[in-house]
Amino acid sequence: MIKIGIIGGSGLENPDILEGAQKFSVETPYGDPSSPLVLGKIGGVNVVLLSRHGNGHAITPTGVNNRANIYALKEIGCTHLIVTTACGSLKEEICRGDLVILDQFIDFTKHRALTFFDEFPGGGAEHAKHTAMAEPFSEELRRVLIETANELNIKHHKTGTVITIEGNRFSTRAESIMFKSWGADVINMSVAPECILANEVGLPYAAIAMATDYDSWKSDEFSVDWEDILKVFSQNVEKATQLLVKAVSKIGGNDSIKSKIRTIANWPKDGVMFRDITTLLKDPEGLKICINNFYERYKNLDIDVIASIDARGFILGSVLAYKLGVGFVPIRKKGKLPAEVETEEYMKEYGLDELAIHKDAIESGQKVLIIDDLLATGGTAIASANLVKKVGGQVVELAFIVDLPDLGGSQKLKGIGYSVYCQTSFEGE
Repeated sequence: MIKIGIIGGSGLENPDILEGAQKFSVETPYGDPSSPLVLGKIGGVNVVLLSRHGNGHAITPTGVNNRANIYALKEIGCTHLIVTTACGSLKEEICRGDLVILDQFIDFTKHRALTFFDEFPGGGAEHAKHTAMAEPFSEELRRVLIETANELNIKHHKTGTVITIEGNRFSTRAESIMFKSWGADVINMSVAPECILANEVGLPYAAIAMATDYDSWKSDEFSVDWEDILKVFSQNVEKATQLLVKAVSKIGGNDSIKSKIRTIANWPKDGVMFRDITTLLKDPEGLKICINNFYERYKNLDIDVIASIDARGFILGSVLAYKLGVGFVPIRKKGKLPAEVETEEYMKEYGLDELAIHKDAIESGQKVLIIDDLLATGGTAIASANLVKKVGGQVVELAFIVDLPDLGGSQKLKGIGYSVYCQTSFEGE
């Protein structure tokens, strides 16, 4: 189910944008997050709000516990992350009050924890954790933000490279001119390593940056000043909030994946509400959203193989494997695989069933994503995870389009230590 984390920068951490707001505290191995997490809804979409600099802006840029913030949002179940930030413009055409939908960053920080992986457990190259970062911002989230800004007629820039400096001080003129010469478009004190850490844990990340000043490079302007920043922010905060609220509603609202799934009552037996994904699959935009959603979550995670469950899982798994550039392995019903197999029996509502995987399908130690269309009681998913382990694979996560939470499958999987991701959920059977 989609749950969108929002990290608010200066002036954009207002919990009043949430319906039914409730505060939660989350403990992390990295200490306390910057603020309590505020859970609520925007347009019916589950949202978690976190104030980057704490209540009352008490935490300095260097003092922000980015690891605790990202860990807490991931732990509470966020599937996407949108952040807001003030920035200085390094380009004449990016004016005060303009919004920039960032697509690249340069990390010029010096004293911050940059990774969750301070060491490689187990040692050896096979346990090394190196996260791809060529495209650090989610293209799907960026697309929604740009489309929404166009609809709201908000002046914005579709791309932008931000350079993140340490702070608390602003740049010297020489530094500002140097950053400009490097090709940076804007400058701030927050995107790195926040964006890095989000990518490490597989949280699709996008940033709305508001230009409040011209840093120090522009000789015909007053140099950047904190009071001026706050003034520009207060004059323009409403349009950034409008963009955020409407974009969140789009990402997780009625025009999302759930609305494209057909429900058929009393099939295959009386009392069952069957969630039919064929209507999602035949919808070009729906299928694109579904696959891109999975891709954004897993593109920077260390996955070697996708294993999919017979039969609708094959549709999703094969496309995603191609897009991620990894191998695809089918987990099939009894008697469907020709070579030597490993098997696993499991209980279904009508009795025992059996799944099989080729014994040579997965190499020992390979990291495996298991994917299927729907999670119900969890029997098939647990059997599939057991099969992957039997042939030497490590299950990174189990992913589904639909969760039926009333049937308890997701809780069973989590209860035995598996990570579970579902794009949407339906109450009842």
